Amino acid sequence: MARIAVIGAGMGAMAAAARLAVAGQRVTVYERAATYGGSVGRFERDGFVFDTGPGLLHLPAVYRDLFVKTGKEPLESRVRLGQVDPASRHVFADGTDVRLPNASRGGVVSALDTALGAGAGERWAEFLGRARDAWDRSRRPLLEEPLWADWRVLGRDPYPAVRQRRLLRGARRATTVAEIGAFELADPRLAALLDGYALSYGLDPRHAPASAALLPYLEQTFGSWYVGGGMRELARAVYERCLARRVEFVFGAEVTRIVEKDGAATGIELADGTVAEADHVVAGIAPGPLVEWRLDADGDVRPSAGQATAPGRFTVLLALRGARDPGAAHRTVVHSPDGSAEAAEIFAGRTAARPTVTVLRPDDTATRPDDGHEAVTLTATVAPHGPVDWSDAALRERYADVLVAAAGSAVPEIAERIVWREVRTPADTAALTGAEGGSVPAPALAGAEGRMLLPANSTRLSGLYRAGGWAHPGGGLAHAGMSGALVAGLIVEGADFRGSR
Repeated sequence: MARIAVIGAGMGAMAAAARLAVAGQRVTVYERAATYGGSVGRFERDGFVFDTGPGLLHLPAVYRDLFVKTGKEPLESRVRLGQVDPASRHVFADGTDVRLPNASRGGVVSALDTALGAGAGERWAEFLGRARDAWDRSRRPLLEEPLWADWRVLGRDPYPAVRQRRLLRGARRATTVAEIGAFELADPRLAALLDGYALSYGLDPRHAPASAALLPYLEQTFGSWYVGGGMRELARAVYERCLARRVEFVFGAEVTRIVEKDGAATGIELADGTVAEADHVVAGIAPGPLVEWRLDADGDVRPSAGQATAPGRFTVLLALRGARDPGAAHRTVVHSPDGSAEAAEIFAGRTAARPTVTVLRPDDTATRPDDGHEAVTLTATVAPHGPVDWSDAALRERYADVLVAAAGSAVPEIAERIVWREVRTPADTAALTGAEGGSVPAPALAGAEGRMLLPANSTRLSGLYRAGGWAHPGGGLAHAGMSGALVAGLIVEGADFRGSR
């Protein structure tokens, strides 16, 4: 029985801990905060309940697999998991309003044709067909296998862009998300739809590789899912699964040093000077001085999406008087009238004047004090803390007003219904997670010469591994869960591990 020290109690770290415990390892999780879940948090006040992290789950198979592999109870025995329908509503700057059904290719085509005009749905369907090819080509190396030693081969973009001939000019192919919108989708609203998917994952549509097309493909193929009571309930279920498998948790325990001996990790040291010996150490934390996060197992430094300049999230939690409209969509995206200008401002470290705003309105009695009130969450992708001083109280309130004004397209008279509001910024994220600037990691992507890959799960220090959104295969609930599976496989099976099955 090996001793495993896990740093952090985020979703990826807990996924690794549960799997390692089932494999017979003695696992202790050290978390500097007072609770588990990392960014999957909850805010409660006056009977209102809000998720402060992700609001929906994609690829639920990742957590179903975790529960199957770590015990006899399925995931659905621990949480209420259901698809939201429509999956999303989109409000564009010209007033076009479209609701996209959940996991229905034909339904999406029909909805787009009705709202945007004949042919729009077919163009989107053809695009998703190419996105499926990118998914098929990159799925295993990006999600189910440890990062290849020769990671440079993943620098080639798997998206089969359409070759377009032009009179008196050379043929062209889309190499970025923005170019797919301009060259292949041929409708500014379809382009805004695609750009919105990229931006929601913290990616710049102007520069994100065309392979990011697999992100809308995943959502529209495998569906969008909500956990009853909020996504924090998923974190609770994973935590309880860890406890059931005898994982030990130590909260309020800040790890300040990884103990090394003879070129291997042999334990961790806490802020109070306590040293805990271990045969392996799993770092499920954001980049920082504790872990050399930009070094691969072979010591080769390479570019990474997980940089401090990555954007963060600005969130406004709204307690509203008045009942939720029975016909309201769970998720509405109010698109910016100028997505290119929005991206330019965000990725230059400025506040976007007219941001794309995601509005979450769960139809869940557990989130509100009674049926005469509603809990609504507004979110926008923003520049990280540092370039923008998100600790400035006046700026926080002014920008919250911007999001509320934009959300009026989705929730009529929203400003007049506010009982109170709570604002969360990248400065708060930085304090909670330790991520520099409150940046949120994006999923790993092929293409862009490897710049969109995240650091490997194994490191050049023997016995030290990385899990969570800042390691391969990157950010997001599903990807974090996959990282836990990969780390457990590497520790248990060693050099023979070839990936998840």
